[in-house]
Amino acid sequence: MREHRVSWAAAERIAAGLSERDQAIADAVGRVRVLTGRQLERLHFADLQGAHRDRTRRRVLARLVSLQVLTTLERRIGGARAGSAGLVFTLGLVGQRLATLSPNLSPNQGSVTAGRARQPHTPTDRFLKHSLAVSELYVQLVELARQQSFTLAGFQGEPACWWLDSAGSWIKPDAYVCLETTDVTDNWAVEVDQATESLPTLRRKLSAYLQLAERGENGPDDEVLPRVLITVPDERRHTAVRELVEELPDPAECLFAVVVQQRAARFMAQMLRE
Repeated sequence: MREHRVSWAAAERIAAGLSERDQAIADAVGRVRVLTGRQLERLHFADLQGAHRDRTRRRVLARLVSLQVLTTLERRIGGARAGSAGLVFTLGLVGQRLATLSPNLSPNQGSVTAGRARQPHTPTDRFLKHSLAVSELYVQLVELARQQSFTLAGFQGEPACWWLDSAGSWIKPDAYVCLETTDVTDNWAVEVDQATESLPTLRRKLSAYLQLAERGENGPDDEVLPRVLITVPDERRHTAVRELVEELPDPAECLFAVVVQQRAARFMAQMLRE
């Protein structure tokens, strides 16, 4: 479907007709920028069974695309056999307008992303793979929170997770996560390493966090400086990044944690209990 410009009044009329699930889907996509059909199924249709879940997911997402709340990228994850579950969704023109009115929009996100709604362009394979790794961490944390006794109190992808340090420079993690139990709150800045950057480049990025700790800086919204979780694609990269962290000065060992991406959500949940 060809997308057209949408006025604020038209966007507000569409918003008024959205169900609670529709709005939750739009909020989730806006939070992490891209989600596959399968990821959205796990987030918002997990209570349905079998073929009914698949049909409902396809029907709801198709309607949101027709309303321009969502749009699909040209690339499909898993090839043609993946069907609509492999489609990659991002916010459409209406969704972009509605996102600026969302209570989940952080002050930082507003300052970074404010502007006219635009037709999304399909990103490069490398960028999309990186973005979907962030999205998968979000989905897995939501699923774990349903099963375990903790709350995913906050998850923001880029650029909502960025914050300004005291010198006015942007700190730009790939995600910011807040997990809570009745007694404990853990805050994490997440760096999703896909082994596409050199180790010296990663060292410079981590050194910036060390400088924040040395200066006694706070995190976003003047909260405590978060620990930094570095997720890596495989065991080989895990070894290399762990060795890099060991070479860094204190408090690197306390500030940084390294984990393979597929284990990241469970690692964060485990750390919350310790």
